[in-house]
Amino acid sequence: MITINSEFIGLQTQIADSTNKSLIGLEGTIAFETQKTFTLQTSCGSKMIPKQHNTWKFANDQVINGQTIAKRPEDRIKVKA
Repeated sequence: MITINSEFIGLQTQIADSTNKSLIGLEGTIAFETQKTFTLQTSCGSKMIPKQHNTWKFANDQVINGQTIAKRPEDRIKVKA
């Protein structure tokens, strides 16, 4: 099970909902993470996508709102879920 303090790098993900409708359905492997973005390795190359304003779906059909994970990775991992 994925929680907000999980490590996301290396996980497959898909954008389930977004304020930018052109991003919905975009999928790939998380290659890098910053406070505000994920870098996805997709079939069309690397794409840097903001965490906020997106809903992320992971391999086990778990959905996480980007607002809840929009923190620096090292700070997010320390938070109690």
